[in-house]
Amino acid sequence: MRFVDLTALLADGMPVYPGDPEVRIRVVHTHERHDWEVRSLSLGTHSGTHVDAPSHMHVGAASLDQIPLDRFCGLARVVDPDSDWPMGRGLFFAQSAGIELLERLTERMPKFVGGELSEPLERALLGRGIITYTDLSGLELLPKNKDFQFFGFPLRIAGADGSPVRAVAILEDETND
Repeated sequence: MRFVDLTALLADGMPVYPGDPEVRIRVVHTHERHDWEVRSLSLGTHSGTHVDAPSHMHVGAASLDQIPLDRFCGLARVVDPDSDWPMGRGLFFAQSAGIELLERLTERMPKFVGGELSEPLERALLGRGIITYTDLSGLELLPKNKDFQFFGFPLRIAGADGSPVRAVAILEDETND
């Protein structure tokens, strides 16, 4: 099997959505002064590669800590907007996906959707209880229209509307017989 990291690197001062908190990473303890190393993190819940809870865009909707862990992982595929999509898989779009795909997506009952989603599509998916992944890096490294295992667990933050994740795809090795 092969692991593909789909996570953007979190770094001090990295770009964020306009108006979101800046990412600040500071060294507060060093080996030289304290005999250990510790960093301080200050960032928004939607910094870097992250998962969005329905509460991100809908008042009273589920926060991440109310969603079962099995919703953040499972079989997934990278698909094109015009390709055939399987039922019940996570779906990722490496190219722009707009609101016109909502009904078709809802019919396919994905556990999660991610990639290049328009804001109206993301809002509508969250409104239907479908979690979304944003700022994934490296979707182009995955084969299109082929299943892989995906894991994108959030931090366990009370009432979280979103959380940075370590997003990982696991591809099965192909053997040539």
